[in-house]
This record gives sequence, structure tokens and C-alpha cells, in this order.
Amino acid sequence: MLMRLLRPLPALAGAAIMFVTLDISAAERPDSFADQAEALSPAVVNISTTTIVNDGPSADMPQFPPGSPFEDFFRNFGDDNRQRRASSLGSGFIIDDAGIVVTNFHVIENAEEITVTLADETTFVAEVLGQDQKTDIAVLKIDPGETQLTAVPFGDSDNLRVGDWVLAIGNPFGLGGTVTAGIVSARGRDIGNGPYDDFIQTDASINRGNSGGPLFNLDGEVIGINTAIFSQSGGSVGIGFAISSNLANRVTQQLAEYGTTRRGWLGVFIQEVTPEIAESLGLDGAGGALVSSVNDKSPAKAAGLEPGDVITSFDGKKIDKMRDLPRIVAETDIGATVDVELVRNGSEMTVQVTLGELEKAELVGLIGEDEQEAGNAENFDKLGFTVENLTAALAEQYGLDPETRGVIVTEVVEGGPAFAKGLEVGNLIKRFGQRRVEDAADLAKSVAETQEAGRAGVLLLVESDGRERFIQIGFAKE
Repeated sequence: MLMRLLRPLPALAGAAIMFVTLDISAAERPDSFADQAEALSPAVVNISTTTIVNDGPSADMPQFPPGSPFEDFFRNFGDDNRQRRASSLGSGFIIDDAGIVVTNFHVIENAEEITVTLADETTFVAEVLGQDQKTDIAVLKIDPGETQLTAVPFGDSDNLRVGDWVLAIGNPFGLGGTVTAGIVSARGRDIGNGPYDDFIQTDASINRGNSGGPLFNLDGEVIGINTAIFSQSGGSVGIGFAISSNLANRVTQQLAEYGTTRRGWLGVFIQEVTPEIAESLGLDGAGGALVSSVNDKSPAKAAGLEPGDVITSFDGKKIDKMRDLPRIVAETDIGATVDVELVRNGSEMTVQVTLGELEKAELVGLIGEDEQEAGNAENFDKLGFTVENLTAALAEQYGLDPETRGVIVTEVVEGGPAFAKGLEVGNLIKRFGQRRVEDAADLAKSVAETQEAGRAGVLLLVESDGRERFIQIGFAKE
């Protein structure tokens, strides 16, 4: 039986009303989730932890002047350094009947003891095989002995569509074995949890204690790990977040096998391509990831990537936003050689990069190669700042390495365009757009050419406190 839904569209005055018709199979809207709940619940576990908490001196301890005899009394008989055992509850699920359990890192963080309880109340003591704070995932191991465990597989979260049915099973408020249903509300959410955020948003009810539990599709596959909720009251308001299964699956495999993660490493610092930056670079849109600096001993350097490059695709995967790149790189096999598509100086090109391992990579500082050359200060009235070639005296004045080379900002006009964009005295200007800045005179020439071309502003690569970033500064209007 088919059900026809009518969706009226806004109509113009005098125009005929149009309708969109959708044919939806009744099989896609189950009358009950009982079969799924019965089959999947045995694979979901409750997790309880015990942690030793040092509360320090009691808040109720009387305060006495130094040297008072009462100090010794309360030190000897009081509770000057109290410790207590704190317990917490969460959820998890079994992915291997040999006793491999997945949960959230924050559920078992700093735990002294971890207990896993099955749906039939059988309990086991668990050990931690590996944990990863960046993705908030932990893998545990229990010894099932003669107990037959039920395991569930990971599904492909890339196949999820907004509106798909999902089930959450977990241990909210310690009640255990609770099943809730909802739909996928959104995909690819960044909630500021870490550098690899790729959350599924759902309106299935998720509360405290659901953390670490599975989010299932109707095929019984885990397509997410319930991790967080948005709530002002602490209870569910229909906005829950689950780590996508494609990210979780790779991390759990590595934690189970190696005890740690093994992520791909490119070796670049990146930033968002804003509409202003896109205009300055002559790009059609504000997509991709803008390279602000490249580590000298990184795979990116060996492949020829440069500051100012805009990475638009990595290993065949489109980079729509800056935050897409770290996750895609991390998910790529170490040692793999992949194609990186980028835009440089208005031209599209492809380079090949052989990835290193992030966990073994050491942060390498960038070393300026420009030869120092004395010159006069340059003042940019319409941008609101002044620069000078960096001399040994200026380096000492601003606390920089005497060997540093470049063009330094010596004045920023308060309230001017540069001030509004965060440029500060002492910043080093390394590049103008995608071209290296040789000296103050070279920068002045580039700024003048940009004004003559009728551009709205300039794009500068600046260094501050050892970090580099691009900033776009507009010309002040007359």
C-alpha cells in the first residue's frame, strides 16, 4: 500500500498552486520496533566506574591564624586531605563475542575500576585496551568465560540520510535497557568536541547514562555512538549527538589492535576560506582549506605544498570546509600515496602526497630563508599599519630570535581596518597573498598594485607567537 503526501509550495499571486507528491512505502514506517529491540538489546551493556577523588581540605574546616595550637589539633584529628570513591554510569556495546566492548572515553576516564553489566545482569570486570580523547572513544575487554555474548556490527554512516529511522539503546540515569526511537535530524555536525568532529544529530531521546551506547539503523547496524546532548536542563530536549560509525569503526579497530590510534599525517596548518579571502585569491567560492604554513620535515613539504594553497580535494574526497581535511587525512592509511587537488595562484593543480603517522610526527618549526636587508619603513594609510624590515635591534625590541628575517609590523592604527582584523605590533608579515614578501618595499609595491587593480583589500600571511595565519584586510573608504 502506498501513501501519498501532499506538500503545498508557496505560490505567486495569480499563479496556479503546485504540489509535490511523494510515494512512500508503508514498509519504511514500522508499526513497532519490538523485533529490533529484542534482537539488539543483549549486545548493549551498562558500564559503571569507580574513581578515587581527592577533595583536598574540607570546606567545613575552621580557619585559624598561623601558629595557633588548634592547627595541630585539626591536622591530627581533622580531615585535611579527604579522599572519596566516586561512581559514574554509562553505556557501551559489544562488537566481538570474544569480549570487546566500545564506549566513550569520558565514561571511563580516570576510572580505577570498570564494571560491565549485560542485559541479563551478568557482570564482568573490564580492562582498557585503548582510549582516544580526540574522538571520545574507548575500547574495553572482558573475559566472558562460558557466557555467550551477542555482538553487533558497525554500519556505513555515509549511507545515512536525514529523516532515516534510528534506535538508541542504553542506560539513562542508571535505569538500564532503555530503548528510544527517532530520526536522523542532521549529519556532519561540528559541536566543538575535537578536531575530528563528525556527529550525527538525532531526536531519539538521549540522556545522562546513554553516553557510549549505540545508535542503530533498522538493519541492526551501529551507525553512531551516543555521546552528547544539547540541553539547558540536563534532560533530553530532542537534540542528541552520536559519533559517526565510519569514524568510530576505524578508531576502535586501531585501539583494539595497537592500544592507540594510528592517524595519517600531512603536516600543514590550515584555516577557513572566508568570502573575503576567496575574493582576494580570485576563487569562485569560499570552499576548501587554506594552507597557512607547512612543516619543513612533513609529507606536505616533500610533496611541494606551499602556504597560500587552497586544498579542494584529498584522496578523491571533496573538501567543502576546512574542518573536513583533518578528519579525512586522519582516516587515510599511513604510507598511502594520495592525490591532493588544490588551487595555487588561480590555477588548479594536483600533487601526490605520501602520508606519515601523526602519532610519531614531531612538531617542526618553520625557518625563514630570506636574507636580511635593511630598508625604510612603509606606511599603509588605507590599511592602517606600518612595517619595517626586521633588524637585529627590532628583533631584540620585540623579543624575537636575532636570526629571524622578515617584515615586522611596528604600528597599527587603532580603529583602522588592520586593527579590526587583529593585526598587532610585533607581527611578522611573511607573504602577500601567495607570494613571499622580500622586504618592506616589496610589500609596498604589492599593496599599490592591488589598489590599482580595484581589489577590495589585501591578503597577508602573518606570524604571531610562532603560529602563522592568513588575514584579509580591506582598504578604508575615502
